[in-house]
Amino acid sequence: MSISINAVKRDVKGTGASRRARRAGNVPGVVYGGGQAAVNLELNHKELFLQFRHEAFHASILDLILDGKKESVLLRDFQMHPVRNTIQHIDFQRVSANEKIHVKVPFHFINADIAPGVKLGDGIVAHILTEAEVSCLPKDLPEFLTVELAALEIGHSVHLSQITLPKGVEFVALAHGNDAAVAAIAKTRGGISDDAAEATEDAPAAPAATVAEPAAE
Repeated sequence: MSISINAVKRDVKGTGASRRARRAGNVPGVVYGGGQAAVNLELNHKELFLQFRHEAFHASILDLILDGKKESVLLRDFQMHPVRNTIQHIDFQRVSANEKIHVKVPFHFINADIAPGVKLGDGIVAHILTEAEVSCLPKDLPEFLTVELAALEIGHSVHLSQITLPKGVEFVALAHGNDAAVAAIAKTRGGISDDAAEATEDAPAAPAATVAEPAAE
């Protein structure tokens, strides 16, 4: 999937200039890296947000069209308005076809409904991680990684080492010896977890309510 975004160079810097850009419906930003100088950008908020709301925008190589010239970049950072849900600032990093990149890629969980721990054991799936950092060349970057849950038993979990990765892609955590759990099926009883049920049973009974006698007049 190819995602293109248009930008123009922003010559005026500073808080005031950024505020004016936002009032005009634009988003201030910057592109850096690749052995080149950082360039301040301005992007149309409406056009940018249409792409930004898609999951692939956050874990894909993007085509940044800057003053008519295309370069490959990654989304590296952004700031959102706390109330208006608008993009306040955005950062991109240039990428080289021959250099490995580190990117957080989202997980897509499948077949939870037919997992023995759910179908036969009445368990619930707990998503321990929703994304993980991978290392690969730009051409090998996946938009998402599939986590297969079809064989998962109750009380068991899926770890990074059990996830099938595309050729040329590796988990950064695994390379450092951390085989983290990604998802698990927890046992439930009566619609709540065993731990919660035990905590309820062990809790001291609440004292009986008392009604105060009316004060003598």
